[in-house]
Amino acid sequence: MTKYEYATVPLIVHATKQILDQWGEDGWELVQVLAMPEGNLVAYLKRPRA
Repeated sequence: MTKYEYATVPLIVHATKQILDQWGEDGWELVQVLAMPEGNLVAYLKRPRA
């Protein structure tokens, strides 16, 4: 059974692609992006645990 580790990452609207590309380069997969009530965006990511 694959085990995962998870991360939550705040996203800056004008740099979303660059932030997600960097995390993707490190092996993280985007699971979901949520808009918080304050208007902030948060990305939820996962990757297999080594």
